[in-house]
Amino acid sequence: MHSAVAIRRGVPRGAEEQVAELYWEAFGRKLGAALGPPEHGRAFIARHLHHDRAAVALTPGGDRVVGVAGYQLGGRGLTGGGVRDVLSSYGLFRGLPRLAALALLERTPEPGELVMDGIAVDPTHRGTGIGSVLLREIAAIAAEHGCSRVRLDVIDVNPRARALYERHGFTAVRTEQTPYLTRLMGFGAVTTMHRAIPGTGKEQQP
Repeated sequence: MHSAVAIRRGVPRGAEEQVAELYWEAFGRKLGAALGPPEHGRAFIARHLHHDRAAVALTPGGDRVVGVAGYQLGGRGLTGGGVRDVLSSYGLFRGLPRLAALALLERTPEPGELVMDGIAVDPTHRGTGIGSVLLREIAAIAAEHGCSRVRLDVIDVNPRARALYERHGFTAVRTEQTPYLTRLMGFGAVTTMHRAIPGTGKEQQP
């Protein structure tokens, strides 16, 4: 384990804005069309987090989140907020196209599958092994829930993330060309990757 951080499951109460800031820094280009402008998007994410759907890295005193890995399991992911929440926050006229943009990003787990929502590490802590520790924690969570694999999607403009996933046993299973998203969200292809979770038994309830 990275010696300068502590890994725990669940987003600590009071750390919602920290997690939203990390998520937006990592995925703001992709999320901007759906939840922008940035200050509004960060506030929306912070208000609608599912606290029990993440592993986080904390500074030694536990006062700051410097890494987060969100996941979907049992019908819920880390980032929440439904149709009513989007329309309430953005209004009908601005909300409807945002719902369409969010639908393009939606990924539903298959039976026996845990889907990662994303992994984000504070820029000042990158390259220190936090991402690797969080990925191992996600694999452990998947095993405990009887999942046979972890699934994630990585966009073509993030080769560093793909390299991290490959080092941790993820293999590419398909790539979808998405040229229609290049101008809207900043990427033109999405690669789905799987990591098998060996030795899992009957799926447990989350």
